[in-house]
Amino acid sequence: MTVALFIPCYIDQFFPDVAIATLTLLERLGVEVEYPAGQTCCGQPMANTGCDADTAPVAKQWVKRFASYDAVVCPSGSCTSMIRNHYADYFGPDDAEFQHLRENTYELCEFVVDRLGVRSIPGTFNRPVSIHSSCHGLRELRLGKCSENMTPREDKMRMLLESLDGIEIKPITRVDECCGFGGTFAVAERETSVAMGIDRVTDHISSGSEVMIAGDMSCLMHMGGLIRRRNMPMSVKHIAEVLAEAMQSDSSGSDRSAPAIASR
Repeated sequence: MTVALFIPCYIDQFFPDVAIATLTLLERLGVEVEYPAGQTCCGQPMANTGCDADTAPVAKQWVKRFASYDAVVCPSGSCTSMIRNHYADYFGPDDAEFQHLRENTYELCEFVVDRLGVRSIPGTFNRPVSIHSSCHGLRELRLGKCSENMTPREDKMRMLLESLDGIEIKPITRVDECCGFGGTFAVAERETSVAMGIDRVTDHISSGSEVMIAGDMSCLMHMGGLIRRRNMPMSVKHIAEVLAEAMQSDSSGSDRSAPAIASR
């Protein structure tokens, strides 16, 4: 299986270390990864602003670029959800290339747990942390359980983090509340967006956490900016960075076994 790595535009431009960590993690898990040259934004910013005429050609170009791959992995629940849940507005029901990608495009933790069957990661991360679950990941991809839905769901990011040695996951009081970013919402409703972000950051700091971990850099970009401007005692990390760092610590001297693979 050859997997294509889709790196969202904001990660490519602002957080390239997250892209590198994603590649490192996948390769350490034995995945053959390719990075398709010429990949572009998935079109979500335009779609969210109501610019459908601008979104359609971007979506079609994206599908054309990735259609030949067995699977696509993306370190963003938001962009993954755009492809799986919203691209149908721009393609017919008989479009085979789109349907293939709709069924085989995965958020990073989702791919690791559901497609690879990995249930634990060998490595160490000796920090008290807290988890921010993004709205798109929870409510559109169902990567965990949200409070308004009583259906039991496996929290994929938490499962992988809990498998690390030394980690201490601090509980926060409102585990599935929006950070207030929402793409262009942060521009159109700045005051509301900032207030929501500060509420989330305060909740995480109050838990005793030192590092906020999330699967979406858009959320961490928003809250990380608030943290830095206010000199608040917390840092942010994408889940790919944490897992890749933990596996690096394991490979530099640990005798722990390989990742636990579930039977499939």
